[in-house]
Amino acid sequence: MAQNNRAEIGGFNYSRTGSMGRHGLPKIQTQLEKSSAEVCHDDSTTPVKAKTIDELHSLQKKKSQPTTPITGSQGAFAATMSEEDRHRQQLQSISASLASLTRETGPKVVKGDPKSDGQKATHVEHHLYDASLFGVSDSALKFTHILYNLSPAELYEQAIKYEKGSFITASGALATLSGAKTGRSPRDKRVVKDEETEKELWWGKGSPNIEMDEHTFLVNRERAVDYLNSLDKVFVNDQFLNWDPQHRIKVRIVSARAYHSLFMHNMCIRPTPEELEDFGTPDFTIYNAGQFPCNRYTHHMTSSTSVDLNLSRREMVILGTQYAGEMKKGLFSVMHYLMPKRQILSLHSGCNMGKGGDVALFFGLSGTGKTTLSTDHNRYLIGDDEHCWSNNGVSNIEGGCYAKCIDLSKDKEPDIWNAIKFGTVLENVVFDEYNREVDYSEKSVTENTRAAYPIEYIPNAKIPCVGPHPKNVILLACDAFGVLPPVSKLSLAQTMYHFISGYTALVAGTEDGIKEPQATFSACFGAAFIMMHPTRYAAMLAEKMQKHGATGWLVNTGWSAGRYGTGNRIKLAYTRKIIDAIHSGDLLNATYTKTEVFGLEIPTEIEGVPSEILDPINTWSDKKSYKDTLLHLGGLFKKNFEVFTNHKIGKDNKLTGEILAAGPNF
Repeated sequence: MAQNNRAEIGGFNYSRTGSMGRHGLPKIQTQLEKSSAEVCHDDSTTPVKAKTIDELHSLQKKKSQPTTPITGSQGAFAATMSEEDRHRQQLQSISASLASLTRETGPKVVKGDPKSDGQKATHVEHHLYDASLFGVSDSALKFTHILYNLSPAELYEQAIKYEKGSFITASGALATLSGAKTGRSPRDKRVVKDEETEKELWWGKGSPNIEMDEHTFLVNRERAVDYLNSLDKVFVNDQFLNWDPQHRIKVRIVSARAYHSLFMHNMCIRPTPEELEDFGTPDFTIYNAGQFPCNRYTHHMTSSTSVDLNLSRREMVILGTQYAGEMKKGLFSVMHYLMPKRQILSLHSGCNMGKGGDVALFFGLSGTGKTTLSTDHNRYLIGDDEHCWSNNGVSNIEGGCYAKCIDLSKDKEPDIWNAIKFGTVLENVVFDEYNREVDYSEKSVTENTRAAYPIEYIPNAKIPCVGPHPKNVILLACDAFGVLPPVSKLSLAQTMYHFISGYTALVAGTEDGIKEPQATFSACFGAAFIMMHPTRYAAMLAEKMQKHGATGWLVNTGWSAGRYGTGNRIKLAYTRKIIDAIHSGDLLNATYTKTEVFGLEIPTEIEGVPSEILDPINTWSDKKSYKDTLLHLGGLFKKNFEVFTNHKIGKDNKLTGEILAAGPNF
């Protein structure tokens, strides 16, 4: 019997005696060829048109669609401007921003990543002076690459490649580290005091504004600009502040880190391609050289950190801190200066709007429930932190949210939890090294862990972030003394008094053995950021409330039936019922009684809230202790307000007297 010269291995017929292939090896015939030699399908295609791996990679990305030609004031010329000319115009503006004030030209700048090959470079330099008057420096011989308004995906790539401590978490967010500083440095913040700001800003006792002279600012600016120009590449963001198009501000942020660029991409308003083409010269510029320290021998410097505002030059310089919140709050301070000069009130508040168009403002310091109460699934979110109130209504200043992450949970804060995804910046969080799941309870780096994300990541965000004039102004206080009522209706004068006071009470840490509540006052509920005297903002608030028929409310989210340690925290469910009654207008029709000392009007009944807790004295078993505590808190208010009593408001100082009379009386 003839020996079988064929073997079948794994679906292939291997012929020992059949036709031979190349190099004398037996030809392998597939089952498909065996059954039907004339039918043979494969997935081969025309080879790619690339001779090198770099050429292949260049085919992977297609150019963005051309944007709409510029229209408006530049007319027909803009419509015919070539793409190269537009890029050149942008680069000239950026070179001007990065120009030293003591050299003949701005830096030579070119668009694109210096690590990328095969780019067609468009470069310019910005001439300031006659070059013959100055010596040529080494920095004038190099190019600075400009990474201009990169997308989140591009910024992720930059961060992962070049910034140690950058990781993609399991949810898709970018985890970063802010370096040694994990919070703002208010003692290192300086404002240039010149002829204009000396008259307009709030200086002296109680003010957050620490002065510096023009020369010192220019020294720090030169240091920051020299550092940025020494780098191979810098990130440049051109964006907007204020969703009201009539009053928006153009801002330029020059930074050295992808983390900072992505943070500001999220926090400022993102321009459309058409708006970017017509951006022009910014109204305000930030130079973030936070990786480089200031010179501690420079006048006014008290550490290696300096955050400097020059309102006349419309510039901000950051040295010695990489904490991104300095940029956000620095611009907020700028808006607190620029907007009131336009008769627009800038506010440190949350803001939401009902489906019927009724708008509410929420003011409150940390721990009062501002974020929780302003985030309502039955209402649209206009913004969570910074707003303007103009003749057009309210508008969000920002394009994003900057949420605290410590102890974040999906159950308690589902909107924030779900917003932490691709594009979001996570600051200083701790995550599992293997699966990259974030542990939001972990405080190893800092307790001030944060997430920065675009506001459209919130499902019920109102885009554009604008609304009509507010109907309700809600001042939140977490009173750990337990003597303020859960809700009070305020007169205009009382609203101004409590707005200027900006009160809450914090519970002292147990590590130092102090168990008494500590009163905290922050003027206008944001003293660290205001530029002018608090009474100016308060007068503007009262004027707008009176003009548009808004009602002021003081809501205590703190303790009842005793102070912290003996009483109970007012239930969140009760506070929500109170807020609902404010939104619906039911509380305007309630019956009111007046309290002692503070003279607050309190309702006798609210649906869903036990009537006995509405007047605090009813919940205290020790009435004498209640009155003593009430007088103690009233004294703290009076002492805090002493710094404001000498400031004249209104004609003949009449308004000052009305505000003082609206405070505690005993």
